[in-house]
Amino acid sequence: MAELTSIKNIGPAFEASLKSVGIHTAEELRALGADAAYAKMLEGGSKPHFIGYYVLHMALQGRPWNDCKGDEKKALRKRFDTIKAGSFDKNRSELERFLNQIGVVEVDL
Repeated sequence: MAELTSIKNIGPAFEASLKSVGIHTAEELRALGADAAYAKMLEGGSKPHFIGYYVLHMALQGRPWNDCKGDEKKALRKRFDTIKAGSFDKNRSELERFLNQIGVVEVDL
């Protein structure tokens, strides 16, 4: 995979999420890094998904999404869980924060 030259290259959903939080170019994305950019997306209302974080991280490195395995992937999962846990702001309900802590990100009523 080549160096990321546009946020469009990550996909339409990522592009929309990134733009909604003020990230419009690949340069801005690289300056923030995967962790800070994904935290911004979560704080902006995006739902946390490990695969999304993983793809973003790999795209910033210019690597194919399936190039990361084993311990490296486990380490990325830990980083994602840390970002996800810190992303819920004080305006969220206690129930939402509790569900986030135990890994429930969506509930059908």
